[in-house]
Amino acid sequence: MYDVQSAWVYILRCADGSYYVGSHRGPDPAARASSHNQGLDPAAYTFRRRPVELVWAGDFQFITDAIAFERQLKGWSRAKKEAVIRGDWDALPALARCRTPRPSTSSG
Repeated sequence: MYDVQSAWVYILRCADGSYYVGSHRGPDPAARASSHNQGLDPAAYTFRRRPVELVWAGDFQFITDAIAFERQLKGWSRAKKEAVIRGDWDALPALARCRTPRPSTSSG
């Protein structure tokens, strides 16, 4: 059973294959996924992408830490999010490397 005071960051896989990253404080991240599936907010990203499936959740002692990680995770590439979903934390540094060649600044 989950701690009522837990703070969560979660990743949902949407019906269109996209990922949604969110955070909340409560007893169970699956309950939050269920509320996304209920479609209570027509303006929500997940509204037109239902059904959604909870594919990862991480708990944090403080909601401020959860929100900070949520913001970080939202900025990550799809490949990095999928590494988190797999639990492959060791893959993150390689996935973070810049893949766009930079123009040379040398005159040589």
